[in-house]
Amino acid sequence: MTLYTVKDVAKLSGVSVRALHHYDEIGLLKPACVGENGYRYYGREELLRLQQILFHRELEFPLEAIAAVLSAPDFDRVEALRRHRIRLAAEARRYRRLLKTLDQTLAALEGETDMNAKDIYQGFAPERQAQYEAWLVERYGDSVQPHIAFAKTKMGAWTKADHAAFAAEVESIETAMGEALAIGVPAASETLDPLLRRHHAWVALSWKAPPTAAAYAGLADLYLENDDFRARYDAVRPGLAEYLATAMRAYAARALT
Repeated sequence: MTLYTVKDVAKLSGVSVRALHHYDEIGLLKPACVGENGYRYYGREELLRLQQILFHRELEFPLEAIAAVLSAPDFDRVEALRRHRIRLAAEARRYRRLLKTLDQTLAALEGETDMNAKDIYQGFAPERQAQYEAWLVERYGDSVQPHIAFAKTKMGAWTKADHAAFAAEVESIETAMGEALAIGVPAASETLDPLLRRHHAWVALSWKAPPTAAAYAGLADLYLENDDFRARYDAVRPGLAEYLATAMRAYAARALT
């Protein structure tokens, strides 16, 4: 069996020697053996475990959560890799569409070709803004109109890049929450705080001020009451709408009070 030193693994993976030492200290990634010289040596099994650590870090999982996932008796590396592949393939398709849109726009702006109006927005998430606004007014009354107007004005000043970043961020958060649901992280767990912190900040981008605890918990209720929202989240992972709403309420009570 080929063995690799800490420096070898750092060079292969891009993970610093210091981080690898830390992973060893907290039990996240132990070396295959330690030589008489005190050097840590890693084999194929450790390299594959490190790959899983990096995949979960991409999903914003904290180290303690990754340790719990990888150490679970029912952890299936092959199934985990399949889920990672599905997520990355979806991201790749979306970015290919955006790249094509960008190239077409550049070509049109530089006078190389004409661009059909409908092609300007290819790759961006479809919106049903008018229907959503009507639902909000029906649900909450006319008092919600100023909030809708503010959000439309604020987001109307965004560039296409701003809108793309906005869509990419929430898609990343939703995917990571779906992964947490799939591996059994409790919805009320503090492990999800980094993801919920990102979600709360994402919501605040289109609000006049960051949501209070009551407003964030209310938004969780809205996600469940609106069929479009529920369908959106459950399409990412069955049961995600309930899971996200529960997590948001717990985070609101824990971190926003």
